[in-house]
Amino acid sequence: MEAVLAHLRGAIERGEYAIGDKLPSEAELCRTLEVSRPVLREALRALQTMGLTVAKTGKGTFVIANTVEDPTFGDYAASDLLEVRHHVEIPVARYAARRRTPENLDQLTHLLDRMEQETDTTAWVAMDTLFHLAVAEAAQNPVFRRVIEEIRDALARQSAFLNQLGGRREQSNVEHRMIVEALIDGSEDDAEDAMSHHLNRVSTTLTDIVRPARTDTPPEGGP
Repeated sequence: MEAVLAHLRGAIERGEYAIGDKLPSEAELCRTLEVSRPVLREALRALQTMGLTVAKTGKGTFVIANTVEDPTFGDYAASDLLEVRHHVEIPVARYAARRRTPENLDQLTHLLDRMEQETDTTAWVAMDTLFHLAVAEAAQNPVFRRVIEEIRDALARQSAFLNQLGGRREQSNVEHRMIVEALIDGSEDDAEDAMSHHLNRVSTTLTDIVRPARTDTPPEGGP
């Protein structure tokens, strides 16, 4: 899927498919790229998330941009989502370290154990959103939980996107374990630092996907 996405994204960015152009049909792309329809559809969904294309029912997929600016997850742009998460989830982790109950810790530990054993990405993503809800619950403030509930769908979409294109699952498990250990220790500073590290890694991975490092080298004698 990553190879198909890279091929289509590259073709759009190079202008092979201009803004306003309709992409070839799914059947044609499957034949040309020699991939199955499910793989192609995953790549097409990723293009839409990146804001490069839009799918029009009964008409096909059309190019609407030739550069990736700010992916959209559900109702929210990635930049808006990350900004709110930094301002909400980091203090939430601090409150959770101070207020968590034995029941909260049992729930988080059990959930994390399941996540570390899970190999199905869809199931893992569902538990990822539950993990962040559980941390909010441990802060013992229903408003925090309501905020995370509001962005839950966007969190799931972002998590799926990062795991699909950034291979984040194993590293996320490590980062989640650091958060839980800080909550178990009751260390507000460690909990805050662990959540901050986690969100910073999410941001870095997203940036790497949206703006991959260029490997082109300028021709000799060029400017």
